Amino acid sequence: MNISQLNDLYRQLIIDHAQHPHHHGELAQADQQINLNNPTCGDVIDLQVIFENEYIKEIAFSGDGCSISQASASMMCDLVKGQSTAQAKQEIAVFLEMLMNNPDEPSETLGDAAVLAAVVKFPARIKCATLAWKALEQAITQEEDHGGN
Repeated sequence: MNISQLNDLYRQLIIDHAQHPHHHGELAQADQQINLNNPTCGDVIDLQVIFENEYIKEIAFSGDGCSISQASASMMCDLVKGQSTAQAKQEIAVFLEMLMNNPDEPSETLGDAAVLAAVVKFPARIKCATLAWKALEQAITQEEDHGGN
């Protein structure tokens, strides 16, 4: 597969997640709800998480935004649902490191989200890609600060 075909495949994966996001909606009894926005482009995410015994039992998001922010939120939710909060924090750190400092070596642990390494070619879009991840980071921190379940 040549680089052009690979780029097309990555682009299609992002479009698929944006048009048919996983975990899109609301949770009835969320333990944490974080609302973040990117004032630069107008992306808004409302992330809801249910924690159980330091694990992410359920996660959902809603809001409006570009294809990158919606796809990133969908991919993140797929990745972290069922993980411990410690694992999720590690994935957040790996994702942010990839976009900020090391886009040429995306981590296989990120699953589909590794394709978002291509966003670094468009610096203004990095905030779009990281919005959901930063919301999850805040949700975990707030849950830990409040003693968890």
